[in-house]
Amino acid sequence: QVQLVETGGGLVQAGDSLRLSCSASGRTLSTYGMGWFRQAPGKEREFVAAITWSGTSKYYTDVGAGRFTISRDNAANTVYLQRNSLAPGDTDVYYCAASSTSRTIEAYSYWGQGAQVTVSS
Repeated sequence: QVQLVETGGGLVQAGDSLRLSCSASGRTLSTYGMGWFRQAPGKEREFVAAITWSGTSKYYTDVGAGRFTISRDNAANTVYLQRNSLAPGDTDVYYCAASSTSRTIEAYSYWGQGAQVTVSS
């Protein structure tokens, strides 16, 4: 069993940058593909980015892809999502997920509880 915990969310100003972290316990993440998703109030959860277990390949949403950077540190059992140039429309709950690099929610076996990011104008 893998437990995932997202940290690094909070209240930021428009134009700021933010780095979210996803740490795991219970099992090493080094053999898992990992993904980040986001969910706005009243909307479906949507894919943001994914990274292979080695970090060699990365995948991004087609929308606003240039403002996301996914990375990982297998020694630290942690995956990161760097967000740049945040705008009020980026106010979402961000979730990390393990065991795939798919864009579909159903492909992932483990999920964190989510981290709220609120962007003020």
